[in-house]
Amino acid sequence: MSTRMRKLVGTILLLALVAVYVLVAIVVAGAVLPEANKVVELAFYTIAGLAWVLPAGLLVRWMHR
Repeated sequence: MSTRMRKLVGTILLLALVAVYVLVAIVVAGAVLPEANKVVELAFYTIAGLAWVLPAGLLVRWMHR
């Protein structure tokens, strides 16, 4: 696969990953956070805000290989 094609495929996959991740995070937050206290909310949003970075980083590394 050429570098140009790999970047195109990677970009599409990255956008799909982020869209699916956001939807999953919203569903989990709606199920968990209504009864949670502020510390649990802070922990959830911190983890949810950073958890997508690892798969996205692996995808970007594959794109630039």
